[in-house]
Amino acid sequence: MSTATGAEVARRTTVGGAAAERLRVILRIDGWSTALFGVVLLAAWRPFSGWFGLPPAWSVPFGVAMLGGAAALGLIAGYPRIPVRYVALVVAGNALSCVALVALVLTGAIPLSGLGVAFMLTGAAVVAVYAGLEFLGLRRARTE
Repeated sequence: MSTATGAEVARRTTVGGAAAERLRVILRIDGWSTALFGVVLLAAWRPFSGWFGLPPAWSVPFGVAMLGGAAALGLIAGYPRIPVRYVALVVAGNALSCVALVALVLTGAIPLSGLGVAFMLTGAAVVAVYAGLEFLGLRRARTE
């Protein structure tokens, strides 16, 4: 019976190398775009309310949550070796965000304008793309 050394465990639970660097870039782009969008939601809640029908009771918490998510993405991307479980959580979080945004549109839970519907569905598409890119980046990094 053999036991794994600390280095072997680290190689299975974290990723490094060139593929991990590409994953790191995707995580950073996701983080910066999430931060920018969070700031826009917080700073422009009044116009968003009028243009998109997105009430401040929704845009402000969304903006705060996005800033928190952006900080987490930055921290994950900053690890010398990227933890696999954290990237898996990012992928799941982005996928769930996509589903939630579509559900908000389809259920009419928020009184969105036509522009607001387009805005939310575009956001859903963007987080779906990030989820896919991060999933593929993680898969490539784990096989390297």
